[in-house]
Amino acid sequence: MRFQTPLVPARLIRRYKRFLADCRLDDGQEVVAHCANPGSMMGLSEPGTRIWLEPNDDPKKKLKFGWRLVEHENGHFTGVDTSVPNRALRAALKARQIPELAAYGTQRAEVKYGENSRIDFLLSEPGLPDLYLEVKSVTLSRQPGLAEFPDSVTARGAKHMAELAAMARAGHRAMLFYLVQRTDCTRFDLARDIDPGYAAACAAARRENVEILCYATRIDPSGVQLGTALPNVT
Repeated sequence: MRFQTPLVPARLIRRYKRFLADCRLDDGQEVVAHCANPGSMMGLSEPGTRIWLEPNDDPKKKLKFGWRLVEHENGHFTGVDTSVPNRALRAALKARQIPELAAYGTQRAEVKYGENSRIDFLLSEPGLPDLYLEVKSVTLSRQPGLAEFPDSVTARGAKHMAELAAMARAGHRAMLFYLVQRTDCTRFDLARDIDPGYAAACAAARRENVEILCYATRIDPSGVQLGTALPNVT
C-alpha cells in the first residue's frame, strides 16, 4: 500500500485529544495533523519525535495533514495510522500473497455479524468454511525486537474475541490477524500486564479454535507493505 501523497518530515510538538497533533515542519511552519489512532500510542508520542505527515488538498477535510509514521533514532519506522493494516491486508488478500489465506478467492469487508459488530473481512471459497478475519494494528514495543498488543485497555477487543469464538463454535473459521506496524520487531506477544482481560479473552477464544496469525511489515515514507509471518502469540 503506497501513500497517495508524498510524505513530508516534521517534529512532533504534542499530541492531544487523541486525534490531533501539533507538528513543526522542517521549514519551521507549525501545522495541526490528524492522528488516526485512538490508542495510547505508548512510546510514540513524545515531543520532539521525528514523524512523517501526509499532506492533502481535499476541501472537505478540516486538517491538511495526516500523521502516518514515526521515524526512530535507529532508522526504523512505525506506522501509526490504524486504517493502514486493513488497506494493506485487502491488497494482499486480493493478490493471494498470504499463504495461510491464499485458498480464499472472495473477500468482503465490514460485514455485519455478532452483536452490532462488523468483521473486518469475511473470506469465502466454495467447499471451504467461511473465514471471519479480524485485523489488529500493533505499534507497541517495550523490549527490543518484541511487539505487543494492546497498548491500552480495550473492552472492544475482548468483545471481538468472544464474537469470533461464537463463529468458530458455529462451524466457521475465525482468525485474529495482528499486523505489526514496526520494522524493528521480529516477535509478537500480548501485553498481558496492560490488559489482563483482553489476554484472558484471547486464551478463551483460542480454546474455541480461534486462530492467530501475525505478520510483519516493510515501512518507509513511500508506503507500507506486508512482510513475513512472525511467531504466533502463545
